[in-house]
Formats: sequence, structure tokens, C-alpha cells
Amino acid sequence: MTTFINAADAIYRDGITALKGAFDTGWADAMREDIEAAFAEAINREGGAVGRGPKRYYVEIHPEQLRGFVDLVTHPWVVGVCTQVLGPDYEIVELGFDIPFAGAVNQPWHRDFPMPTVTREKRRLNSLAFNLTGVDTTDDMGPFEIAPGTQFDDSPEFGHDMFPPRTHYDRYNQLAVRKYPQRGDISARSALTIHRGTANKSAKSRPVLVLGVDAPDATNGDKHAMAVTRGYWESLPQLVKDHLHCPVVDELTPITQKHTIEGLVMGDA
Repeated sequence: MTTFINAADAIYRDGITALKGAFDTGWADAMREDIEAAFAEAINREGGAVGRGPKRYYVEIHPEQLRGFVDLVTHPWVVGVCTQVLGPDYEIVELGFDIPFAGAVNQPWHRDFPMPTVTREKRRLNSLAFNLTGVDTTDDMGPFEIAPGTQFDDSPEFGHDMFPPRTHYDRYNQLAVRKYPQRGDISARSALTIHRGTANKSAKSRPVLVLGVDAPDATNGDKHAMAVTRGYWESLPQLVKDHLHCPVVDELTPITQKHTIEGLVMGDA
């Protein structure tokens, strides 16, 4: 197993790391069932699913919509990586998923939000994104593509402080690494690392769970709206309660998405 310290070093060096076989395939299959159920509900209401390019959607969900939520956020590797990179008081701020369907096109190279001041001035990363695939990824399914080592790239030419101009694409194309995660794998990355989804030429969808975690000084939680019911909160282990600083409510309200990424609706067409 990759050690937590080695994983933290890899994130600072490459912007991404991973643990193979963190869960069994049955766990991953149940995760996909929950994703597909949540998507079926979200796509039929305004603000339930946001476009991330043609035939590509993002949906945010509440922890109770994922049967394996507690398994995920208490996994020793997840806890260890969060603690090493973000400190002992890290906060779970996002739970959602991306789905590129058949016909999804190449996204533009991008990062998921502007670089925080602490990263620009002190080269400290204050957030992480964990991803888990719902399928065994193959090359025709539009794999995630990342340019390792670009989490600290900074240029006034970036559109919205997130989108490098096409004049920068040659560099990212040369650095690009496609990832082929299998069911049960977990990756952890800085969402500042330049990346994109590629064209899905298969007839299948490629659902990917997203868990977003912040250091105490990060502000990504402002973009998200997860909540838990009182009964669910009372059932959670203390380890989860310590890091899940979301509202506790009598009844869950379906989430209207706050986090849109300008430009991705254009794809790379």
C-alpha cells in the first residue's frame, strides 16, 4: 500500500496519486447504482445536473445518497492522505459525480477553480479531490487525462483563472497522461492540476464519484450544499463527524448545483 507520506509527496510533485484496489468490485458496483439513481432524479429538475460539456454532466449529492459514504471517508488511505496534505482539521465539503456519456467530446484543458492565494504565494495546496470510477475504464470510454506537475502553473492568460489558452496546449498535450482506473481504485489529486475529460467513443457512460476535501482555510465549501438528516448524523462514527461540517436537517432538500465551470459547455469542438 502506498504510504500516506509518499502519497502526499506525489501530490505535491505530480498533482495526483492513487491507491489500487482500495475497495472490492461489489462496493464499486453499489456505488454506481447509487450514482445512476441520483442522476435519474437530478436530470429531471432544474439545477439538478449541470453540463460539463456535450453529453457530460456533474451532480452533487448528499452523503445519505451513497451507501458507501462512511466506508469511503473512514478508509485509512483517504484519512491519511487528507491529514498529511491538509492537516488534522480537514473538512469534507463535496460529494458528487461526473458522467460522460457516449458522444462526450474532449474538454478544454482546465483546472476546477482559480488558484488560491496561499498556493500562489506559498505553494501550499489546501484542497484535494478524490475520484472513484464506477466502471473499469478503457481507452474508448473517454478516460480522464492529466498533465502531471502543473498544479502550480500560473499565468495571467488563463481564462477565468482556470482555462489556459490554446497557445499553451502543446505543453499540456506533451505532458498528458491518460488514467485507466478500475472499479475499487481511488485517486487523490489537486484539482488545480491541469486536466480534461477526453472524448467518449464507446456506447457506455463512465460515472466517476468525486469527494472534495478542504483544509480549514480553503473556501470550496461555499460552492456546495450537502446536508445530513438528524438520524443519519447520530449514526455516524465520531471520525466522520469531526470532518463533516455540514447542516443537520430534519429533511433533505435536493441540491441545486452552485459550482459551474465556465467554458466546459463548449467542449473542445
